[in-house]
Amino acid sequence: MNNRRPHSLTLRLALIFALLAFALLATLGVALYRELERELVMRDDAALITRVNQLRNLLNDSNTLDLIKTKPELFQNMLGNRESVLSIATPGQKPLLLVNPGNIELPSITPVPKDHELILADVHHLPGVNGVPFSTVSASIDSGDLGSLQVTTGRLMTERTAVLASYRLSVYILASIAAIILALVGYLLVHRGLLPLRRLAEHAQGIGVGNLAERLDSHGAPKELLPMIDAFNTMLERLAKGFVQLGQVSTDMAHELRTPINNLLGETQVALQQSRSIESYQHLLASNVEELERLARMLDNMLFLARTDPASALRQRQALSAVDEVKRIADYFEGLASDVDIRIIAKGEGVIWAEPMLLRRALANLCANAIKYGAPNSELLIEAAPDTEGIKLRISNSGETIAAEHLPRLFERFYRVDQSRERSAQSNGLGLSIVATIMQLHNGRYSVSSEAGMTCFELYFPRQED
Repeated sequence: MNNRRPHSLTLRLALIFALLAFALLATLGVALYRELERELVMRDDAALITRVNQLRNLLNDSNTLDLIKTKPELFQNMLGNRESVLSIATPGQKPLLLVNPGNIELPSITPVPKDHELILADVHHLPGVNGVPFSTVSASIDSGDLGSLQVTTGRLMTERTAVLASYRLSVYILASIAAIILALVGYLLVHRGLLPLRRLAEHAQGIGVGNLAERLDSHGAPKELLPMIDAFNTMLERLAKGFVQLGQVSTDMAHELRTPINNLLGETQVALQQSRSIESYQHLLASNVEELERLARMLDNMLFLARTDPASALRQRQALSAVDEVKRIADYFEGLASDVDIRIIAKGEGVIWAEPMLLRRALANLCANAIKYGAPNSELLIEAAPDTEGIKLRISNSGETIAAEHLPRLFERFYRVDQSRERSAQSNGLGLSIVATIMQLHNGRYSVSSEAGMTCFELYFPRQED
């Protein structure tokens, strides 16, 4: 397992900056080098052509031919250095003049015709000696008495090679120095530029469970960090809300569990203090079963709330027929409703964009609640009404009017309007809380109203996004 720590972002950015700077400067240097090389080659080739043209003019004079025979050192001095070569010869014969102080081997090249005006393309570029390029040009000349002569001149480009090598070395040295300087400057600039990020990291490290209400300060932060700060603050908001909810649930659970447990413990202890009849024990067991059923229902609902995954619920939403869903719920509760003389009416149209099991759980909780508190010989209305934004589900029943001060808190966990029902095995104060959670998972809305003996719960599901 590799536990090596990765390089810091500052160092990596500085190195990348240095590499890019070196590559850019080196590329620029190479381009300038190529241009300089081309200019120097053109200059040297033009010098060779000029020399041949001068010899063409000189060799047309008979006196010059005599000088070739009597004083060849004059032409050697004209060349000016030991790297130049000059050969004047009749084709197929020994040279009349050969000036080659460096003993450079002359290549065999075809001379240009007498009437051809020399151009740069007539110069031949050969590998030369020890990597030093050798340039040469050959031309035919009409000398009169001696007939046609072949003039060949050439030169080792040692000076040009040295100049280019020095320039090339200078380019790489300067590019390396510039890259090192830019790396140091880039490191300092990046280190300074990341200072706000380090401050945010130190601030975030100081936030814990005890100060979740604290938020990262975006004042003076670079705009590139603002999305991260907003996202982190949003996460802290969710965490704070989650901790508050967790604390509230823990408190509520402790309170709610304490009552049935105390009841079970107290009744059992009293029963054990003296012998009782079989009927007394049966009554005690029945009472204990009621409390245990209440505990089981409470735990089941709490597990449902804890296990519900928002992302999974959103992914599993489907287009459901509203009329089919309301009829399904009506059929399911028909027997329970008829036992208390309540008639269920289901109607509606449209499409519900929801996760099937969660939708049915919400409707079932509302219907069970309506039947439980509904007036005998009344109607329970389940209705679906679509609009352009989504669809609204209404569950209405006749019964005792709920006071206005209770309506905003009906969907809170463990909240009951009638505290006298605290020991009911069928009531644990979580049914409407589950409905609220389901609607939040669907990004929907929920509400309740109660007037003149008519209570109406409304669930609003948004339509499917295109």
